[in-house]
Parts: sequence; structure tokens; C-alpha cells
Amino acid sequence: MYSVRLWAAKHARLFEVAYNAFHPVLTGLQPVWKALGDERSERVVGTVERLSKEWLFDCRMCGQCILSSTGMSCPMNCPKSMRNGPCGGVMQDGHCEVKPDMRCVWVEAWEGSRKMRHGDLIGVVQAPVDHRLKGASSWLREASRTTRDQEQDRHD
Repeated sequence: MYSVRLWAAKHARLFEVAYNAFHPVLTGLQPVWKALGDERSERVVGTVERLSKEWLFDCRMCGQCILSSTGMSCPMNCPKSMRNGPCGGVMQDGHCEVKPDMRCVWVEAWEGSRKMRHGDLIGVVQAPVDHRLKGASSWLREASRTTRDQEQDRHD
């Protein structure tokens, strides 16, 4: 998994393009998700999301995915759970002080973000993780949020 995770961060632009193509499809299926109901939608979409993101990004399914802001490097892989940048323990070679055989996820995030069109999103301060959402699909939450925003824009 670790080598795939490093590969994914090195190809962050490819995954950014893929997600940007996938997002409208996911949002367009919002009526289907509503018809299926929360529980069934979560089971179907959550399973696909978990399998793909676990394999590609070593995702921890925190339910608040920020891969598109962190160069496709999941900050939940940080042994110290640093969500907004590296700790002071990054070694000179870019490795983690807690797991010296692992590169710091934030070094990977920075390098991946430099390859992305919207790489400056790495500077956005993230809210603390809401542990109640662990295991939930961030794809469904994002599709729902996008749909609400679009409906709000139409009413304004």
C-alpha cells in the first residue's frame, strides 16, 4: 500500500483530473442516492469509495476527505494525526520522526500539490476531524453539498 500511496501523490495531477471528471457524475446521481435512501447509498458508494481510496491513497475513511487539497496524500496517515501541515519532527531527508522508514505525509502532500492545477488549496486551514463521520462516504457528502449549493445559487 505504501508504494501505491507514494505513486498516487507523484501523479496527483492525474487524480485531480479524474476526480474533476467524476464529480459531476456523482452530483448528477444525487436523485438516485436520495431514492435509495441514506443507508443503502452509503453502503454502495461508501464501499466503492473505501476500496478505491484505501488501495490508492491508503485512505483511513475519516469521512472528511481533503485529498484534493493535499496533493493526493492523505494526512490521516500521519502518526501524529497532523491535519494542517507537518510537525516539527520532519527529518532533513523528509522522513517522519515517528516512523523513520516513512516519508512525511506532508512532504508528499507538498510535492503532490505542486503538480496540481489547484495546488494552492494546500494552504487552506482544515477544520479538526469530526470522528463521528469516520467510515462515512465523503463522496456522498460532497455530492449533497454541491447540489445544495447549486440549488441555493438558483434561488439567489
